Amino acid sequence: MAVITIFSGSFCKEELVIREVNAKTGYKLVTDKEIVAMASRASGISESKISRTFSAKTSVFNKFTHEKERSIAHLRFAVAEMLCKDNLLIPGFTSQLIPEEVTHVLRVCLIADMKFRTSEAVKEVGLHEKDALKFIQKHDGDRAAWIKTLFGKNDPWDPGLYDMIIPVDKSGIEEIAALIKENADKDVVRPTERSKKAVDDFLLGARVDVALAEEGHNVGVKARDGDITLTINKHVLMLSRLEEELKSIAGKVSGVKSVETGVGSDFYQTDIYRKYDFEMPSKVLLVDDEREFVQTLSERLLMRDMGSAVAYDGESALSLVKEDEPEVMILDLKMPGIDGIEVLRRVKETNPEIEVIILTGHGSDEDRKVCMELGAFAYLHKPVDIDVLSETLKKANEKVQLKNDQMKH
Repeated sequence: MAVITIFSGSFCKEELVIREVNAKTGYKLVTDKEIVAMASRASGISESKISRTFSAKTSVFNKFTHEKERSIAHLRFAVAEMLCKDNLLIPGFTSQLIPEEVTHVLRVCLIADMKFRTSEAVKEVGLHEKDALKFIQKHDGDRAAWIKTLFGKNDPWDPGLYDMIIPVDKSGIEEIAALIKENADKDVVRPTERSKKAVDDFLLGARVDVALAEEGHNVGVKARDGDITLTINKHVLMLSRLEEELKSIAGKVSGVKSVETGVGSDFYQTDIYRKYDFEMPSKVLLVDDEREFVQTLSERLLMRDMGSAVAYDGESALSLVKEDEPEVMILDLKMPGIDGIEVLRRVKETNPEIEVIILTGHGSDEDRKVCMELGAFAYLHKPVDIDVLSETLKKANEKVQLKNDQMKH
């Protein structure tokens, strides 16, 4: 039987349509939340971090961690495993991960004009019309960014992505559900041997993608009858060495017969390929109001393959903690506004897993005592030897990774 996927604009009666389609078909409903949970269990990445993959806003640390790409790899694998079952109804962002080669999928898009959607938002959430419009535009932005990431297309409602585009402001819920069921029952979307084989290829490609991601790599993966093609889309100085490493990792995945590598259309752009080193700190937040000092420190850490972001005051630091969840912080004590001790206190209350290294030129013995009691990982004085700071960062990162491994297993 067919798989039905539904991708929708916000306030397009998606939940009502899904409920009615589910009732009419009896298909198993598989939500984004379930797929995210599966991906989280397999990867050790928290569900909240994986869910952020669907947001248009990318973490400031992502260029160092590839966390978004790793999350997508695990989401793709979870979807591929799910496709081994029959009679599925998959709504939401994860529905877009199914490749077009899998032809026993009826791909549905629900949309409506902005006047209708704004009116629905006003009724459902009680927003004022102006706020409702902003809310819809924000959510449309998330959907557009997701489609751009997966397909390179700017329009999330591009007709080329769907078999059916249904204007929900023109038809009733029962009528829409009946139309979807009618088309799902047609022979053209029934599984064929070729389509089933495409699922097998999708699953193998997803396994390879995850294996590479878990070794810190981010490349394009295609599978066909056990043959794997890897595409490198960022410039790398030692291409042959990278190709050999990629082939070695992919070749060990069960079911892989051969591995070929090549460069993609973006290979000659200025972006440099960077493998994520799990042993090096790459989600470090530097918090200090001395701009020149903290920028120089960030550059010196980058030379040691440590990725960092910068905040110049306590308020900005707390915002970054909320949005991007650094793993390690280097925190000054004396800053205008919220001082370092208060930042440490709040971080340990809301995100106790973040390791905080105090780096100050003004602290007292009493400050040191307070900071360590609040849960600081270390207390260092300026000026600090960069090797001492690097070693402290590595030890803090080891503690973070150990906790992550314990959560994963």
